[in-house]
Amino acid sequence: MKKLNSCPRLALLVLLSFSIGTISAQSALENITTIQQGVKSKRISSFDRSGGNNDRMENIAPGETRTIAEIEGAGTINHIWITIAPEAPKLNRSDIILRIYWDGNEYPSVESPIGPFFGQGWDETYSWSSLPLAASPQKGNALVSYFKMPFAKGAKIEIENQADISIGAFYYYIDYVEQEQATENLAYFHAWYNQQTCEAAPEGENEWGLLSSEVGKNLLGERNYRIMETSGKGHYVGVNYYVNSPTPIWYGEGDDMFFIDGAQKPTLHGTGTEDYFNTSWSPNEKYAHPYFGFARVPDDIGWLGRTHCYRFHIDDPIFFDKSLLFTIEHGHYNYLSLEMCSVAYWYQDKPAKLDPIPDKEHRKLKPVINFLDMHRWRHEWRKNIGEESNPWGNERITE
Repeated sequence: MKKLNSCPRLALLVLLSFSIGTISAQSALENITTIQQGVKSKRISSFDRSGGNNDRMENIAPGETRTIAEIEGAGTINHIWITIAPEAPKLNRSDIILRIYWDGNEYPSVESPIGPFFGQGWDETYSWSSLPLAASPQKGNALVSYFKMPFAKGAKIEIENQADISIGAFYYYIDYVEQEQATENLAYFHAWYNQQTCEAAPEGENEWGLLSSEVGKNLLGERNYRIMETSGKGHYVGVNYYVNSPTPIWYGEGDDMFFIDGAQKPTLHGTGTEDYFNTSWSPNEKYAHPYFGFARVPDDIGWLGRTHCYRFHIDDPIFFDKSLLFTIEHGHYNYLSLEMCSVAYWYQDKPAKLDPIPDKEHRKLKPVINFLDMHRWRHEWRKNIGEESNPWGNERITE
């Protein structure tokens, strides 16, 4: 791997036209030179119906679900903007669930906490940008999507407040085009959230072979973290990926593995977490490309703490005809205990019913390990070395 040099943020405008089996990316500037037929621009927003300035949905109580948009007929959602009060961490964006239903189905094909969906991990807000998604100023509190979301018979968007406090204010735009007929070879947008505190291997956290020269081998993806799994025909287009590491060692030796159409072994087998995210050599610096980057990195010792990276397959989608399972190791051979969260994004020829996302109890966040914890570790190390010795702290036990 060759280390990437930093470069200025790219300014790129692309309009995505998705279809099953074929995906094209066309310049937005080129697109606006073509007169469109049979479409009308529409918007659903939280504007004050009285003509005043109270342009928001208010006082959404704990446990309450509200529909923010309901559309009949064929069309395509092409822009979503949302901002919420109170700000994080008082109101955790991971406690507000976003669901989108296509064509009158009773089950959602998009289900995720609203923060992670828009690239805001944990109970934090921070600015970042990519081609399809962004969290923009002030301090990442404006949540933006440019994912194209076509539908044939209708769409419904709802939010559920699973927080312990009310959502005081919820502002939004849902921009879409109304169409005389559904898009040919229509592909339905999907998104699914997962979260898991992954357990270390039974023999210990032997990353980089620090504990033993005998290193495990993982050919079938056993005990991997699951990013997405679905049945049907479609294409996977990206992920927001969040890691909270309780150890300063590099968390990303884990390989990405795609199992396409029921394959027992990985159809696509990667070489390491940072490699899948188009970076190299255990990065710990912010980087923003329209398709990939590191939106948040820990400013601590090694890779201790919280990281958010993203990868969007705009020009290189992963196609599947029958099914797709996408997993990733948590450390090589799943050696490491990590808190891992993700939102996967993909398109299918029919609206798919998703697996349930982790409930509020299982979405409780792990704390970030700090210098006080490290001092306690040092104390235990000294005790284990022997009471009569005065270890410096980096002694190595040899057999």
